[in-house]
Amino acid sequence: MRTLPILILSATLAAGPAVSGAVSFSSGWNEQRLSLFRSNDYRFGEQLGIVSDGAVSLAWKRLPRSEWQARSASWSWRVDQSVPPTDLGRKGGDDRNISLYFVFLPEAEANALEGANIRQLMGNDNVRILQYVWGGNHGRGQIIGSPYAPGQGVTVALRQAGTGAFSEQADLAADFRRAFGSEPGSLVGLAVSADSDDTDTAIRAAIGGLTLR
Repeated sequence: MRTLPILILSATLAAGPAVSGAVSFSSGWNEQRLSLFRSNDYRFGEQLGIVSDGAVSLAWKRLPRSEWQARSASWSWRVDQSVPPTDLGRKGGDDRNISLYFVFLPEAEANALEGANIRQLMGNDNVRILQYVWGGNHGRGQIIGSPYAPGQGVTVALRQAGTGAFSEQADLAADFRRAFGSEPGSLVGLAVSADSDDTDTAIRAAIGGLTLR
């Protein structure tokens, strides 16, 4: 990945229609291209299907105020074709099958910036992101600082590169404390990405059953 758009992800601040617990993959998502030439193919529906051929991009979704205090999450994901193992702490060369991002802001900041556009949010130092990843060559639960946004984003390694199907549960509050040494603020948005551009390989994957608590 050439650059990780930590601040672009904060566009998820704007509130959307109320959703309780279960997160829909059929509506409310927008794709953010990261390259002029190649992007992933996202298939929105009951699950989010992902096809990535030497490409990288992300899909993001706003969260309503009713979900801002969520502190845990569960989901299922599947990988049928995988990128090779990579070093997720390396800037460039950090391809991965699926990344699931949880975007946080302090409550006062989230209230003040509700409805802000991307240009208004660029440069915001208060954004914090937990990124759960299937890919890389790291041990489960290892936290890796983002080489693109030190101090603002971290990767939590869950599955090494490879294929299969699994269900996951994440304690967002505990992982946030481990990563940033403080309590999480408001969970204002989500994003999903796949990244195969550095290794020029291919990904076939899907994610679904995402629930916030």
